[in-house]
Amino acid sequence: MHVAALNLHEWHEFYLLLGTVAGALVALLFVAVSIGVGYLTDERSSATRFFLSPIVVHFSSVILISALALAPEKFPLLIEALIAANAIAGFIVAAVVFVRVWRSHFPGVVVVDHFAYGLTPLASYAVIFAAAVCAAYGWEWSAFLLAAGVLLLLFVNIRNAWDMMLALVRRAGETRSES
Repeated sequence: MHVAALNLHEWHEFYLLLGTVAGALVALLFVAVSIGVGYLTDERSSATRFFLSPIVVHFSSVILISALALAPEKFPLLIEALIAANAIAGFIVAAVVFVRVWRSHFPGVVVVDHFAYGLTPLASYAVIFAAAVCAAYGWEWSAFLLAAGVLLLLFVNIRNAWDMMLALVRRAGETRSES
């Protein structure tokens, strides 16, 4: 019943691609941060925790779900439980980030950032959690629901990573022009 509900073996290439993309983007973030190591000072550490760390967490969530989807489905209930637990943890992280962004006074934070850094990841994790619950009840469309939640999480964090890198480049440029 559970294997038929998620039927993730049919999604092999999809999750292989998503996991690969998320892994490559995390690696690129690490490279970008290491290049900008002189810019990331103690004074700017709160902005890093605010924006960059959640992006890495969300990409890691995509990697974990992809790995679970690619794992042999000998224990489908365990896979569903791990996906649900991942969704709960991600939802908590996204909720904290949303509150921080909403209350933030960082220059350059605009309304779209409230959606991109807060609300959209919250919605993604809610959909992922719903997919795990629906799979446990044997609903066949739960695999599509899971794919939608993971894709939304991936796409919004591609946007967020791009936004973060642009902000770092802009601020580094401002710092150079002031000296």
